[in-house]
Amino acid sequence: EHDTLFGLDQADATARQLASAGAPLKVIWYAGGHDGGEPDTALQEQVGAWFDYHLRRIGKNPGTGFDYQVPGIFGTRSGVAQRTVHAPTYPGLDGVPVHQRGLALHGGPQPVVRPPGGSPAALSSLPGLSAALPAAAANLDGVAMDLPGQAATFSTDPLPDPLEVTGASRIRLRVSAALNGVTPPPAQEAVLFVKLYDVGSDGRRTLPGGAVAPVRIGPLAADGAATEVTVTLAGVVRPVQAGHRLEVAVATTDRGYALPPQPAGYLVSLAPDSNLTVPMVPGEQAAAPLPLVQLTGLGILTALVLALGISAALRRRHAEDADPGLAGVPLVVSGLTKRYPGSLTAVDDLSFRIEHGQVLGLLGPNGAGKTTVLRMLMGLVMPTGGQLRVFGHRVSAGSPVLSRVGSFVEGPGFLPHLTGAANLQLYWAATGRPTADAGIDEALETAGLGHAVHRRVATYSQGMRQRLAIAQAMLGRPDLLVLDEPTNGLDPPQIHAMREVLRDYAARGATVLVSSHLLAEVEQTCSHVVLMHRGRLVAAGSVAEIVAAAGIGIEGVAARHQLEEAFLQLVGREAIG
Repeated sequence: EHDTLFGLDQADATARQLASAGAPLKVIWYAGGHDGGEPDTALQEQVGAWFDYHLRRIGKNPGTGFDYQVPGIFGTRSGVAQRTVHAPTYPGLDGVPVHQRGLALHGGPQPVVRPPGGSPAALSSLPGLSAALPAAAANLDGVAMDLPGQAATFSTDPLPDPLEVTGASRIRLRVSAALNGVTPPPAQEAVLFVKLYDVGSDGRRTLPGGAVAPVRIGPLAADGAATEVTVTLAGVVRPVQAGHRLEVAVATTDRGYALPPQPAGYLVSLAPDSNLTVPMVPGEQAAAPLPLVQLTGLGILTALVLALGISAALRRRHAEDADPGLAGVPLVVSGLTKRYPGSLTAVDDLSFRIEHGQVLGLLGPNGAGKTTVLRMLMGLVMPTGGQLRVFGHRVSAGSPVLSRVGSFVEGPGFLPHLTGAANLQLYWAATGRPTADAGIDEALETAGLGHAVHRRVATYSQGMRQRLAIAQAMLGRPDLLVLDEPTNGLDPPQIHAMREVLRDYAARGATVLVSSHLLAEVEQTCSHVVLMHRGRLVAAGSVAEIVAAAGIGIEGVAARHQLEEAFLQLVGREAIG
């Protein structure tokens, strides 16, 4: 049923010759061929059983009759699943009548032209791809199938009920050899390509099996007199839905065939009282096993869709979960816990809050859980317990309130082949927010990269990348700025400048959260700190309060190392080691 090399007409001719010779006969049309896939296992077993019985005299009598396959809705490894229809006899043999239905066609005489050498040519099939090509061409409104000026079309009315085309349809045409003085050479035949399309209610045209009937008509009269001919189209099996139309196209070219080098013109029309005669084969649908693999896949897909829907509903519920009393508080962390498989607890019942205008340091040694907290703050990791609220809104993946947060957590993901300025512009464009709200110039000034912003990021040092990442986090002037180890790769003058930038940013009404393991550095930058160790809260408050809580043990310690010494006093030096 999908074979432009050996079509169904070849199977029909073989069946009739075998029947005339008195041979036992069973005909099966399967949905495959050179262009549509190999026979499936069930069909191969049927063929084997036939020869086992008739040649080896083993097994049960497989019977006779006619089976054909109609496209179904489920996919298989070899293509589209089929339903099989069984008829007790092959039509036209032993006096069995051929069921036909006549459909009226519409369309007046139409001129068509064959260009020199038949190029450009219509495209109806490609070896091995014709089963996929008609569906692809349907999206091109038929342009890829029949070229303008090269095809005459005749169409039925929309079908009032479904129709199953089974075999080769017929139509009577009139063809004359004159068009604006262009005629084929004397005594030459006209070579035309006749196709049957299924046209949907939306106008999409599908060529079943990529089937084309090449026909020779003539010789045509040189005086332009019409030649009337009955054309048998290529055999197809096609279920046509109610509301669809059948369309006959008569084309002058086809890429699969060679044509004479001379140009030619024809006038094509329907013969008087001509109908499209469509063959049908009544039968019973053969029992077939349920496509368990496909149904299982469909069930899994349905479950995934339901899970996604439930997840989306939960996210919406979390997004709508707002506490008006905390609308002015940048961040509140309550009982936050994150456990991973293997009994690893990265964050354990952590609670703290950041007030408006603070520069707060989230401090602790490597492995304290700082980055995990920031990941949960950004909605990248779901907490095992507890919650985070940003300006009163509970945080979850994709929460709208995160648009008020600018962040630099771990790698910024810059594209190395773009300049620094281009990376910032591209990042902001990806947010979908207005360019005027980005503040790119201000962010670039903050980065302090000078003319280097116009160089490719691949040429940047680690410190330059770090500064560009901080500038990216400041795009859009977020109300809460979150930075993870912002001083990595910066030299002392750059670190000093960064302190001033963060303080100024907070002074303009924003809030800054800085994560770091360099306590001495944070002491000079932050107004408040949260000390963590092994996922738990050690202390929280202003720098002065934390230092005071450590007691007299820090007397005589240099000012910029007091916080570091206080942390060691609170957790113990042995615990750090």
